[in-house]
Amino acid sequence: MPAKHNLESNRKIRFNAFAINGVGHQLPGIWRHPADHSRDYTSLAHWMDLARLLERGLFDGIFLADALGSYDVYGGNADAALRTAAKIPMNDPMMLVSAMAAVTEDLGFGITASTSAEHPYTFARRMSTLDHLTRGRIGWNVVTGYLKSAAQNLGEHDQIPHDERYDRADEYMEVLYKLWEGSWDDDAVILDAEHDTFADPSKVHPINHEGKYFTVPGIHLSEPSPQRTPVIYQAGASERGIRFAAENAEAIFIAAPTLAQTREQVRKIRAALEAADRGRDAARIYSLLTIVVDETDEAAAAKSRDIFSYASETGNLVLNSGWSGLDLSQEDLDMPLDPVYTDSIQTTVSSLSGAADGDGRWTLRDSARINATGGPVVVGSGETVADVVEQFMEQTDVDGFNLAYALNPGTWEDVIEYLVPVLQRRGVYPQKAEHGTLRARMFGQGDRLPASHRGSGYRHL
Repeated sequence: MPAKHNLESNRKIRFNAFAINGVGHQLPGIWRHPADHSRDYTSLAHWMDLARLLERGLFDGIFLADALGSYDVYGGNADAALRTAAKIPMNDPMMLVSAMAAVTEDLGFGITASTSAEHPYTFARRMSTLDHLTRGRIGWNVVTGYLKSAAQNLGEHDQIPHDERYDRADEYMEVLYKLWEGSWDDDAVILDAEHDTFADPSKVHPINHEGKYFTVPGIHLSEPSPQRTPVIYQAGASERGIRFAAENAEAIFIAAPTLAQTREQVRKIRAALEAADRGRDAARIYSLLTIVVDETDEAAAAKSRDIFSYASETGNLVLNSGWSGLDLSQEDLDMPLDPVYTDSIQTTVSSLSGAADGDGRWTLRDSARINATGGPVVVGSGETVADVVEQFMEQTDVDGFNLAYALNPGTWEDVIEYLVPVLQRRGVYPQKAEHGTLRARMFGQGDRLPASHRGSGYRHL
């Protein structure tokens, strides 16, 4: 039987692996499964093996989430999070990159870090360092913070209001662009041994930034890295978040439980990119997805039943409470959530209050059961899953998927064994490794920010 696929012949499906430097990630409780190795997160060998696997599967990269506080909204404390390993324990993702980069040539690394947690001057150097060490394979997922516990542990009473966090992030980005793009000229490093001159001081410039939130007078401490500015990732879904993404992001991560919600988010993002004069395709849009695949539909269904029997309903509610800012232990789990505004992640609030599968809105218990990973789950053989992901792209206009795991690393192993070959036969997945920096591989237009991007305007002329 001929394959059912209608993607444009030149359009390729793109995959990132979605993980944290911790246990379970999107599926609390899964650490109990005998085949899950996310509990090996403290082993460097675990991460090096994973990097090799993903590179073999021709993934764009690994996208590492992070948070700096415990998920203590559910029940008013962190007890349930600790019991179910819901985003705790969780270690620093940046510490993994050098080891993974050392055993790969092409894999990209998207690292989550909050503009609320570190001064931009020191952060700029850390990202430049990683861009040098990876030969230009680093990306940064910009988050503004949403957990009250994180703010308190950093000396604040609470997170600043949602939209003001983005105002502060705008200035944070301005400081970074000045440091990354404008402080050192392209030819500042001259390596003139005869005249004892490593860099020409006249071509290294203080940024003299004075703003509402930051004062940074000096020069960048790092010489220009391959990309200068790392590839900018972002995941805001509120009106303010989308505007921030349209001005800054090159890769946008969305997470919605239904196709209709995904399609609407993509429509808004593409429109915002056009409004920002960057072009509707100026950013790659990756949708959260979990895939359970095997040789046959029946084998995949049995595998899915086994895996999800370990999922923790309480752990899912802990995560959704933290993301939404709503204590779901106080809600009727057998009723849908009414729409409400919070200062936390608007994507989650929208999903919990609007998710449906054709039979009306989901209850909170449905969401914890059906939507246990926080996004859609596709189950089937390689051919079946290939049909679904192609149709998903056609109907939503996403560029690819952040693949959350059901089992770590088993989910990605199965995708590479059963799904990738089908997509390759259909001509919709890369056939061989693409070399170069992360930005060059994603867009095919060089290592540096394009002229249409906000950051390019801070280059020293």
